[in-house]
Amino acid sequence: MSEITSADLLQLLQKIEHRSHQYAVGLPKQKVQEYWEGVLFNITGLGVIAPLQEVREILNYPDGLTQVPGTQAWLLGMANIRGNLLPIIDLQQFLGGSPVVVGRRSRVLVVNHQGLYSGLLVGEVQGMRHFLAEQRTRVPILPEYIRQFVQGAYEYEGAVRPVFSMNLLAENTEFRVSSL
Repeated sequence: MSEITSADLLQLLQKIEHRSHQYAVGLPKQKVQEYWEGVLFNITGLGVIAPLQEVREILNYPDGLTQVPGTQAWLLGMANIRGNLLPIIDLQQFLGGSPVVVGRRSRVLVVNHQGLYSGLLVGEVQGMRHFLAEQRTRVPILPEYIRQFVQGAYEYEGAVRPVFSMNLLAENTEFRVSSL
């Protein structure tokens, strides 16, 4: 009986590997999908999307707002959120619309852009969604009050949703002055 050497064993393993590569079926190529994420909500009846990376958190409307005398009507007051003072701004009213009627789907979108920490009250949040690149579409014709804050649009459930940039809003001079 002959002994199998390590060289023989190595040669046998190489033959098996070579045969397996010859007859192997290639793995199916998978298309890697990249998603853009956003928070869907409504402003004056118009469905929009805020980029998820621009929204720090989503809160229920806080109890016990402290009024700030001598401010614009859309600055609803200050809320104490985990020890931090958060100005609560009615986004719809800031943009020139009627005040938000606070309901069970109303939420405060918290923005923290370049040190500006603010809460934006919106009437209804539909949740967070993922969008594919092929869902990106042209920005529809929009009223001026919102157009200046829009950066693109996505199609969602048969409707075009403008992308409302919280960062552009936070850079707006009137917004910055009133939120500080």
